Amino acid sequence: MTCGHCGYGAFYNPKPVASAIPRDENGRIWLLRRAFDPGAGRWTFPGGFVDLGESVEDAARRETREEMEIEIELGGLVGVYSRHDERVVLVVFAAHALGVPCTTEEATEVRAYLPDELPWDELAFWSTERALRDALARG
Repeated sequence: MTCGHCGYGAFYNPKPVASAIPRDENGRIWLLRRAFDPGAGRWTFPGGFVDLGESVEDAARRETREEMEIEIELGGLVGVYSRHDERVVLVVFAAHALGVPCTTEEATEVRAYLPDELPWDELAFWSTERALRDALARG
């Protein structure tokens, strides 16, 4: 949108969201049950909006601390996910959990799943499924 008088342009772009898929030493994937909408009551990995002045890597670490109360060691990039009709671009990293997660205000339940136990029918978002499948394909 551009102002006809002064020429100022307002741009509405998708916001970056950073996430991590934490795994323990046994290869189990830690997921959380969301406390809030969107996706309340459904499973996902920790993630959230990137703050101004913050890298996506730092945002993934911060969000994991906030939602699961653990530190993580980031691994490689799992993928970048977006759709033309959504307002976010999701950046997902593989991660090693440096502790045992616990419930928080944002996570009513946390659980470690072996890859063949993942709750595919109870995932919060289309991107949760895609990223988990991509992470599993990478090993």
